[in-house]
Amino acid sequence: MTKQISVRNPRTGLADYTITAASADEVATAARGLRAHQGAWARQPVQGRIATLRSLREVFVGRRTELVREIEADTGRRWASEVEVDAVLAGIDRACRYAEETFASGAPSPTADPQIRLSGDLVPYPVVAAISPWNFPFQLALIDAVPALLAGSAVLLKPSEMTPRFVPVLLDCLAEVPGLADVFAVVQGDGSTGAAVIDVADAVCFTGSVQTGRVIARVAADRFIPAFLELGGKDPAIVTGSADLDAASSAILWGSTINSGHSCMSIERVYVDSRVAGEFVEALVAKAERVRLAHPDPGDGQVGPIITSAQVQTIRDQIDDAVAKGARVRAGGSIEILDGGAYLRPTVLTGVDHSMRVMREETFGPVIPVMTFDGEDEAVALANDSEFGLSAAVFAATAEEAMPIAHRLDAGGISINDVCLTGMVPEGEKNSFKLSGLGASRMGPPSVRRFLRRRALLIRDSAGPRPWYYDGASAETVETIDKTENR
Repeated sequence: MTKQISVRNPRTGLADYTITAASADEVATAARGLRAHQGAWARQPVQGRIATLRSLREVFVGRRTELVREIEADTGRRWASEVEVDAVLAGIDRACRYAEETFASGAPSPTADPQIRLSGDLVPYPVVAAISPWNFPFQLALIDAVPALLAGSAVLLKPSEMTPRFVPVLLDCLAEVPGLADVFAVVQGDGSTGAAVIDVADAVCFTGSVQTGRVIARVAADRFIPAFLELGGKDPAIVTGSADLDAASSAILWGSTINSGHSCMSIERVYVDSRVAGEFVEALVAKAERVRLAHPDPGDGQVGPIITSAQVQTIRDQIDDAVAKGARVRAGGSIEILDGGAYLRPTVLTGVDHSMRVMREETFGPVIPVMTFDGEDEAVALANDSEFGLSAAVFAATAEEAMPIAHRLDAGGISINDVCLTGMVPEGEKNSFKLSGLGASRMGPPSVRRFLRRRALLIRDSAGPRPWYYDGASAETVETIDKTENR
């Protein structure tokens, strides 16, 4: 019996789209098809795979308008949808360069034993599962898939059931590139489909919540396959007394509200030196009040609708909890239902502390709680008082002043005098700290290397003299060694 999943339109609140969930048998069939073609895909020179991915890029360029339209329908926002498609195009170019560097051949190297040379090859994981989220549905569907394909793996993608409207266009694009659909399959469905995907994979990439990431990590550990997990964030920004408050308030407002706050690298906590906190908040509130909602047309303003109904409730609950515990709403604060869609204007909260959910749990919405500190040590302690460690930001008069603070923060990517640079500068290799993730970096050259295992080839060119371990050995011992080495 097939399972139908209804999909909510974020601009109307109505379920106006349906997908059919792939069964475990259908997932297994897709994986068998990928395995049948993966070997030939991996054996070709890397330049062949690069040429295929560059062909896909050109197809995306030709179908850009369609892709943007469907991503906009999925998410309810326009400008970010255009940026998302362009980010994928740039990402393919970048990953192709990394793949070329990764597979650059080199001569065998010497070892400590002058009679033995060391060589090797790179062996891809045959089938990589990629399970992607709803906040940037197209970009995050491909951020792991493209490097895995370039490494020589086949990819089984399960995109979010919350934002699936772009999938038919993606499938059409794959079909336009000869042979690519043989090693890149897409299955749709909810968590049960995702579980089936992991069961047939040799490595898994997941972007999403800590709760689901824990489950995937356990399953992967039981199956002895690697899991690359990009999970939640509660990114702090520290504003020192010497910082340019105009620049800091503008950057933090943008970093908290871009994509309606639906980003793991959103600024979700702000710590400001008490000596300048009043001036900072005044500037932040004035700017927040000028931000417009993207309604009634997606191009009308900067903040689009909250994409999922579950997130609407999470955001509302966190604001209510903060207010009940003494926080003050300085801007925004109320979710508005407009033509069925749920919107929240940039919401600035003061009088917050770490007893409040808004300071401890991921919000994933345009909420900016501001807390004061006295001294660098307190700022660092507050920023590090979190189970998350994805990224952070530090603002000071100079980079030299900000750097000592940045070095003390428990997070994988620290922006200096700006925000969200880990997403804007993807060459920056980083790892997630704490519960924000697990595994090798998806940024920089490791984005390709993590899908490869190195096989060492240790070469003795001639028999030469017997190795040292034969010296003085009895005939019986020599015979045992020979049998062991030749078995």
